[in-house]
Amino acid sequence: MRLLRSTLLLITTLMVCSQAWSASPNIIFIFSDDHAQHAISSYGSKVNQTPNIDRLAKEGARFTNSFVTNSICTPSRATLLTGQYSHLNGVPVFNSFDGSRDNVAKRLQAAGYHTGMIGKWHLGSDPTGFDRWIVLPGQGGYWNPVFLVPGRKVSIQGHCTEITTQLGIEWLKTRPKDKPFFLMLHQKAPHRAWEPDEKNKALFKDKVIPEPETLWDDYATRPAALPVNEQTVARDLTRRDLKLEPPSNLKGKDIQQWFNAKPMELMVDGQNLSGKELVRWKYQRYMRDYLACVQGVDDSVGQVLDYLDESGLAQNTIVIYSADNGWYLGDLGLYDKRFMYEPGLRVPLLARGPGIKAASTPEQFVANIDLAPTFLDLAGQPIPATMQGRSLAPLLRGESPTDWRKAIYYRYYHDPGHHNTAAHYGVRTSTHKLIHYWKKDAYELFDLTKDPTEQHNLLFDAEEAKKPEVATLFAGLKDEIGRLQKEYRDDGQFADPATWPSTSADGPFDDKPLVGVRTVADAIKATSSGAKE
Repeated sequence: MRLLRSTLLLITTLMVCSQAWSASPNIIFIFSDDHAQHAISSYGSKVNQTPNIDRLAKEGARFTNSFVTNSICTPSRATLLTGQYSHLNGVPVFNSFDGSRDNVAKRLQAAGYHTGMIGKWHLGSDPTGFDRWIVLPGQGGYWNPVFLVPGRKVSIQGHCTEITTQLGIEWLKTRPKDKPFFLMLHQKAPHRAWEPDEKNKALFKDKVIPEPETLWDDYATRPAALPVNEQTVARDLTRRDLKLEPPSNLKGKDIQQWFNAKPMELMVDGQNLSGKELVRWKYQRYMRDYLACVQGVDDSVGQVLDYLDESGLAQNTIVIYSADNGWYLGDLGLYDKRFMYEPGLRVPLLARGPGIKAASTPEQFVANIDLAPTFLDLAGQPIPATMQGRSLAPLLRGESPTDWRKAIYYRYYHDPGHHNTAAHYGVRTSTHKLIHYWKKDAYELFDLTKDPTEQHNLLFDAEEAKKPEVATLFAGLKDEIGRLQKEYRDDGQFADPATWPSTSADGPFDDKPLVGVRTVADAIKATSSGAKE
């Protein structure tokens, strides 16, 4: 009788767990690298079409005011995992993430989720909180990329975007079937050096990409940081970026120096280009490669959505798409990210799945600190007080909380960094933006309703700055920055580069490749110990 009661109790417990798991939605988070919000057609792109990402907008929610808190790769990824600003998660620049820290994957894993991390990691330490992972070392390569699995390196033949996609689909096929799952599927594309697959490269080969209205920005009212930055289309694209062919006699260091040079005069199709003609040529060259990489990411999203539909997983799987930071498509004459101007601050954020209102466009201000709390809330798990973001679940359901934030606080540290981008912090409201370049003690103030492309700094002209309405606005936004710094506990601890945590390489890893690993299937087997069919 005692054995029977014990058996019945065990069966009841298993049934309860099974019911809880089946009630918990699966979550797939697709993360691209440097994907500009305005390079998505559902966000009004003028330069390309993204039909598969648009499916998420049609079938779910498209956030119209989604921002990052530090527009650069590694810090953004640390924020994604922790739900914290850089000054709390310890990753203000390109330094390693401490894997012993609490993170959202650990919490979902403890709650019974099967967790996976595939693709670009870029956090300088082993992933923690994941049952299975296979990640790129550092930035990773586009062609025949090396991946890292626990303790080893593997090389897989093909293009990184397609490989990452297939690794994700194979992970879904080989996951344990008795658990809900949480998969982070992170693409390298469309990160520099913009090397698309051949199919999508051909699609953009002869296209003429419309130039943004601010391509020729002269930074007249913003002299503090923009004139000396080194991420301009006109001056800073290298021969490698432009895919120029080196002389055949160059070897070793000489060829690298040749690739890293920034040409200001070029012979193209028998014509010697310089000045504006060369800038226009550079812009087209850059944008065709960039957009072809974006198209590969869009293809990938389509493959994942198709698999979910065909396998029957779609009805209980939430799919969320975003990017690690914004990006400049020649806007303000720039490429890259970092600056707090709109193209670098804004990121795409779309989601579909059970309970998400179709074709909805939440207008509330959301940020990447909100993603980790959202994952936990969707999984029915408590959100720890250490996370500084807020769950987006009510917004996904179509609700409009009256106490939602009205402003976004931003801080960028990496000065001078790779592109001589000055350190700055600031606040963005629904109508205005105030940026403070703290090392220069310079402010920029913009009226975004009248000046959405941020051409006119209201503080540049001394007489205009003295106008009562401008002075009052300036003082109010400075107070708002102070309030947000207090709310988010930003005491400026990483303002001095001497306080930045040390950097380290990914690893340690055995340089000897795994025997027989050359395909996606082989790589999956290498990470599948314990996986159940």
